[in-house]
Amino acid sequence: MKLKLVAAAAIGGMLAFASPQSAKAQNAEAIFSTESMKPEVALDLAKHALEICREAGYQVAVTVVDRSGLTQVVLRDRFAGAHTVDTATRKAWTAVSFRTATIDLGTLVKESPVMAGLPDITNALVLGGGIPVQAAGNIIGGIGISGAPGADLDHDCAQKAIDKIQDFLDF
Repeated sequence: MKLKLVAAAAIGGMLAFASPQSAKAQNAEAIFSTESMKPEVALDLAKHALEICREAGYQVAVTVVDRSGLTQVVLRDRFAGAHTVDTATRKAWTAVSFRTATIDLGTLVKESPVMAGLPDITNALVLGGGIPVQAAGNIIGGIGISGAPGADLDHDCAQKAIDKIQDFLDF
């Protein structure tokens, strides 16, 4: 019996070597690829956001995360409050994690009993200022801003920064 199993295993192994296409097909079903912003693009996005907020008279922190929610860039203006770095990071993470602008999540939490528990999720922050960044319809990262005198103004700065680089992202 052992000899038959060894022979069958050997023949199966030879068949795998004989047809590399079938091994490739198996791999195609077992793995996937994703796209994310390069650090240079994340830095450009953060710089644009900081500049836009400064022009509006706001001292803010800006965080850009990759599509997994991991921080790529953090910029804090010199007079932005101590809380703004953590807040911006949580906004960016939330936007990517829930694939929705945080200003919209705030509305959903108020209106939908199903979403009411979202603020209880560790690191989730449903204040405006976090927006997913997309390229060709795919989320490739997120931006979070904190420090303007209102979450809607954080959101506006973030959206304007995305708009500045969107043509570049879509190519």
